Amino acid sequence: MGAPGARRGLEWLLGLYFLLHISITLLMDLQVVLPRELYPVELRRLFKWYTKEFKDPLIQDPPAWFKSFLFCEFVFQLPFFPIATYAFFKGGCKWIRTPAIVYSVHAMTTVIPILFTFLFEDFSKASGFKGQGPQTFQERITLVSVYAPFLLIPLLLLLFMLRSPYYKYEEKRKKK
Repeated sequence: MGAPGARRGLEWLLGLYFLLHISITLLMDLQVVLPRELYPVELRRLFKWYTKEFKDPLIQDPPAWFKSFLFCEFVFQLPFFPIATYAFFKGGCKWIRTPAIVYSVHAMTTVIPILFTFLFEDFSKASGFKGQGPQTFQERITLVSVYAPFLLIPLLLLLFMLRSPYYKYEEKRKKK
């Protein structure tokens, strides 16, 4: 396959990630911060099913800090998703490097506290969660597995942008 083939494969994976992220953000995530009337009944049912099935306490009764993360996703990340989708499906768009680094660091910074909450919060005692949330280790791992791609793929993106010789920034020097 070689380096160019591997690069193109990774670009396609990233393009698919951003394409899927558009629909996930619009159809699911933003139901937390936008008026429910904007969503058809079927999507509200899907949202309710997800919260019950996966025992996601951040979605069931979202704390202010989590709403702030989703607001940032709406305002800063969502406009970037179609641009990144285009850049990675097209391939070879070196101009995506800096915005991709900014996105990946921002995304990872928001997902880490979410994962720590799922793993270490005692939901039976946490007043903010009203006893809702995963109780068993298996339920916690299941919920973490839903969110983990939103940490792992941005980490992969960050490493790809920083380490790929193709995307490395080359300073142009003026001749004296």
